[in-house]
Amino acid sequence: MHSEQLGEGNSAAAVLRALHRHTQLAGTAPPAAITGSWFGSRAIIAPTVTIAPTDQPFGSSTPVRTDSEFVGGGWFGYLSYPDPTADGRYGPLPAAVSGYSPSVLRLDTDNCWWFESLDGSTCPSWVRDAVTADFPSRRWTCSWTRPDQFQHHKGVESCLAAIRDGEVYQACVCGFFTGSFSGNPLDFYADAITQTSPGRAAFLSGDWGSVASLSPELFLARHGNTVTSSPIKGTLPIAEDPLKLRQSIKDVAENVMIVDLVRNDLGRLARPGSVNVTDLLGVYPAPGVWHLVSTVQAEIDSHIPVSELLDAMFPPASVTGTPKQRARTYLQEWEPEPRGIYCGTIGFHSPATGLELNVAIRTVEFSPPDAGEHQCRLGVGGGITIDSQPETEWRECLAKASSIVGLRSATR
Repeated sequence: MHSEQLGEGNSAAAVLRALHRHTQLAGTAPPAAITGSWFGSRAIIAPTVTIAPTDQPFGSSTPVRTDSEFVGGGWFGYLSYPDPTADGRYGPLPAAVSGYSPSVLRLDTDNCWWFESLDGSTCPSWVRDAVTADFPSRRWTCSWTRPDQFQHHKGVESCLAAIRDGEVYQACVCGFFTGSFSGNPLDFYADAITQTSPGRAAFLSGDWGSVASLSPELFLARHGNTVTSSPIKGTLPIAEDPLKLRQSIKDVAENVMIVDLVRNDLGRLARPGSVNVTDLLGVYPAPGVWHLVSTVQAEIDSHIPVSELLDAMFPPASVTGTPKQRARTYLQEWEPEPRGIYCGTIGFHSPATGLELNVAIRTVEFSPPDAGEHQCRLGVGGGITIDSQPETEWRECLAKASSIVGLRSATR
């Protein structure tokens, strides 16, 4: 293993643009990144990494815990939501992708850049130069079309009927903005993280397409024997008084139900008595909205592989419902479009320090370009309880999407 302190430099967005420019000129694979708040750092970037379809997106080794901030390298990847629509359709991009990078750039919380490698390699000059290079943003445009409001209302009404019949207690009903995008998805991501500062953002790209995730939500963090999940349930536009969230019977009930579901999922593998709610119903800001966030922790033996942990926990509780399997079955009927990457998970696994995954909400999928344009999708949704009103749920979807569909290129 090797670590080099590179010192202060540009923002993660600027460094990403510089790395991408170099890889384009060199004809090598583009960079991948997680930015916001990951592994106690502000950004972890693979300067160049081939991301390809796989059936094992986060590697096979068991992560360990180190006392240092060293990350070194590892697997960048995503795993799509597993269920198709009622007619058997899945999303437009591969079900799972992954790429291994033996080295990364890491931006710590003091705005210092580090080059770290698992294989002992030293920092290439072009990577060092990218930390301070002044490469401007390139222009992009995107035109969005809203989800079908009638279909969303229909899904909410169907969910309410199932709740009244005692089939489910809560479920997350979703729809999609669709768009035509001109430019490079990496420039969209760089501008998006600059303008909105999401906590659990991620960017992956390859011949199969691109994913720009602007998620605020932690699905799983695993460090040593400790596994943490922080489900979000409860949303309010950022202009509103955040105290309204804690006073909302509907939002509080929704959050508590999902906390119980996370406790149950973690309990499948946890050491007896180790599942604890460490933060219940906290109110936190996210781009464009306030959220109710709770945190659940458990002790799970470190030798249990990532695949077994995902078998117990995936898909994330906050984007399914209770009872989980029954809600998933109904959602296949209520949602006319496949979820794809939306409501799946994106993240990074370092054999040196652990695993961290987001919930792939506020996430844009870009299909490979056709005649210079990408088709793109942005999923939006919300949890439905017995107190839900279809029009209120529709407005919540628009509020969640506003910080993304309202983005504009930094270069006009």
